[in-house]
Amino acid sequence: MDYQDIKTELSENILTITLNRPDRLNAFTLRMKDEMVDALAEADSNDDIRAVIVTGAGKVFCAGMEMEPEGGGHLFGYDDAEGMEPPLETIRDSGGELSLAIYNCRKPVIAAINGAAVGVGITMTLPMDIRLVATNSKIGFVFTQRGVTPEACSSWFLPRVVGIQKALEWVISGDIFMAEEGEKAGLFHSVHDKDEVVEVARCIARKLIAKSSPVAVALAKQMLWRNPNFSHPAEAHVVESKMIYWSNEFWDGKDGFTAFLEKRPPRFDTSLADVPKQFDFWEAPPIK
Repeated sequence: MDYQDIKTELSENILTITLNRPDRLNAFTLRMKDEMVDALAEADSNDDIRAVIVTGAGKVFCAGMEMEPEGGGHLFGYDDAEGMEPPLETIRDSGGELSLAIYNCRKPVIAAINGAAVGVGITMTLPMDIRLVATNSKIGFVFTQRGVTPEACSSWFLPRVVGIQKALEWVISGDIFMAEEGEKAGLFHSVHDKDEVVEVARCIARKLIAKSSPVAVALAKQMLWRNPNFSHPAEAHVVESKMIYWSNEFWDGKDGFTAFLEKRPPRFDTSLADVPKQFDFWEAPPIK
């Protein structure tokens, strides 16, 4: 795919995706969504990519949805021809499509938020595994002040990240708040000088992948996002029992414990292509 609204760089097994519309404050477009979904799919299927960093070009991370028609902005991924209303059962917001792509990516995804992140600019980061932010960045779930409701699956992710009380405060008011408040509430891992955010993200990414099995990371990430939704811990127990058996008998665990006993580095050579993307105990809803 020919990328125009993003750019990508692969170095040290880390794919950096940069929102690349600095003249428009990296405002989100349908093309940007399509390009990011494509890049994330590539990251998920490419064994040479162990982690993903998402950042923005210029002075902000993302100012939200592009509002100028020529910019390609639209809340929804459909052609709204005059006189034709899309069927409600098939409407999908573009930010949500991106959030699901991030959620389904089996590699660690780190947000290096280099400046203001508003609307979809912040909701797109919620499915990411770690969020770093630049000092004094302005953040806002501003939807109610625009007369619309939250999107990008944020009503699912935000309460899980910061708790229902803080999520309600931010979303109902729609007020802008500073990065430091977000860090205190647990929205952000840490706050850094603007010119250090990406490098700190790279340091964290290198630490995450230095000694870990790609397959074990992919499975553990899925377990931590999905298992808390079970109604009883015994359901998580069943999943964990199957996963540790499969990983030990068929995937990277085959050499992991042996290498530990033999005091040598393990050989983690299982391709993610050999591991199922979907398991029957995590049923995905049928979305058309």
